[in-house]
Amino acid sequence: MTAVIGFVSLILVIVAVITSATLGNTLEQQLEQKLKGYAASITLQWVGRTAPELATIDYVLNGKNPGVPGLLLAVSSAEAGTSGVVFDRSQSELNGASETLTSAQLTQIDEALNGETYATATIDDLGSYRVVATSTPTGVVVVTGLPRGDIQNQLATLLTVIVLATLGGLILLALTTAITIRVGLRPLRAVAATATRVANQPLDRGEVEITERVPASEADPRTETGLVGAALNKLLDHVNTSLSARQRNEERMRQFVADASHELRTPLASIRGYSELSLRALSQQQGPAAIEGTTTSLERIQAQSLRMTRLVEDLLLLARLDEGRELVYGTVDLAQLALEGLSDARPTAPEHRWNIDVPNEPVVVVGDTGRLHQVVTNLLANARTHTPAGTEITLSVTREGDEAVLRVHDDGPGIDPAVREELFARFARGDSSRARQTGGTGLGLAIAKAIVEGHHGRIEVSSVPGDTTFSVHLPLGPVLGA
Repeated sequence: MTAVIGFVSLILVIVAVITSATLGNTLEQQLEQKLKGYAASITLQWVGRTAPELATIDYVLNGKNPGVPGLLLAVSSAEAGTSGVVFDRSQSELNGASETLTSAQLTQIDEALNGETYATATIDDLGSYRVVATSTPTGVVVVTGLPRGDIQNQLATLLTVIVLATLGGLILLALTTAITIRVGLRPLRAVAATATRVANQPLDRGEVEITERVPASEADPRTETGLVGAALNKLLDHVNTSLSARQRNEERMRQFVADASHELRTPLASIRGYSELSLRALSQQQGPAAIEGTTTSLERIQAQSLRMTRLVEDLLLLARLDEGRELVYGTVDLAQLALEGLSDARPTAPEHRWNIDVPNEPVVVVGDTGRLHQVVTNLLANARTHTPAGTEITLSVTREGDEAVLRVHDDGPGIDPAVREELFARFARGDSSRARQTGGTGLGLAIAKAIVEGHHGRIEVSSVPGDTTFSVHLPLGPVLGA
C-alpha cells in the first residue's frame, strides 16, 4: 500500500508542477501582452515628442490617470534625469493617487533591465514587476511596468488547491486501498489460518486425519487469491491421503513384523530344541542310538533353516525388485512357461483337478524367464493352498491385442471382498474364506505383483464364489525403458 500511495503522490506532484508551470507561463504571456499595449499607448500619447529637458514624471503625467491598478511609470533623459511613480495597486483604491519611486527603487529597475527591453524586477516595498523599456523619437526612455502579484497569488491559490486536493485524494486513496487490500487478502488470511491450524496438529505419529480446509467461499479458483486457497485444499487432500497410506503401511508393517517374528521364532525354537537334544544324546548315549538321534535332529534343524532361508530370500527379492536390479531380460515363451509351471504344481496337490489351455504357437514376451516362472508358481500355489481338495484349477495363455494374458482360474469358494483390496499388498495374510490350510508370510502375491510390474505389465483379480481368476497382462513387444 505504501508503494501505491508513493507512486500516486509522485504522479500528482508531477501533474501539479506541469499545471503550475503551464498556467504561470500563460499568465506571464497575458501580462506581457497587456504591458506592450500600455507601454505603446503611454509612450505615444503621454510622452510623445516631449523635449528631453522637460522629461520629468510630473510633466508627463500633468494630472493624467491611466486607470490601471499598480501601473509603474518612469521616464529618463540625460537632461532631466530619472523619475517615476507607481499608481494605486487596488482597483477600489484607484483615485488618481500615485507614489513617487525612490532613487533606490529606480536603481533596482535599471539593474533589472541592464540594457534589455524586457525584464522582471523585484522592487522594495512593491514586490515583483514585469517592466519594459521604450524610447521616444526625442530620445526619452520610458519604462512601463505591471505588478506580477496577481499571477503569484493565482499560482499560490492553485498550488494550495492542488496540495489540499492531493492530500484529500491520498487520504481517500489510502482508505480505499486499505479496504480493498483487506477484502482482497481475506482469502489469504483464511489460507494462513488453515495452514496454522494444520501446522499445530501432531502429524508425526499415530492415525492422523486432516479435516481442516479453506472455506469454499475463500477458495474460488477463478480469482488469484482464491486459487491459493484451492491449491492448499488440494495439497491437504493429498497430504491426508498420503498420511492415511502411511498409517496403513505402518500397520501392515507392524503386522508383518509380528508375523515374521512368529515365522522365525518357530524354526529358531525348533533349531534350539533339536540342538539341545543332539548335545544331550551325544553326552548321554553312545553308539548307533546316539548317531540315529543326532541325525534326526540335524535333519529337522536343516528343514527349519531352509524355512527361514526362504522367508529371508523373499524379503531380499522384494527389496531388489524395488530397486529394479533383479530382472534379467530375454525372450520368454509364456505357453512353454505355463506347461512347465503346471507340471511342477500337479504333484504337490494330486487331489486337485489341473487343466492347461495354451495355443499351439509360441506366445513370446520380453522378460526374465526365472522371475516369470516364479509368478506362475506363486499363482498356482495360491490357488492350490486356498482351495479345498477336488477344486478345478485351469492355467491358460492367450493373445489379446498387443498383450499376452496368463490366467489362473479356480472354482473354489472365492475371495472375501473385505480383503480383496489388500490382496496384493505386501505382508498381507491370506483370506480365511478360502479355507486356508497352511500358514505363510503373505509375500507370494506381493512378489508376483512386483515382478509383473517390473515387466511393465499388470496383474488383476476377479472373484465370486465358484469363479476366481487371476490375470497377468504382459506386453508382447519390447517396452521402451525396459
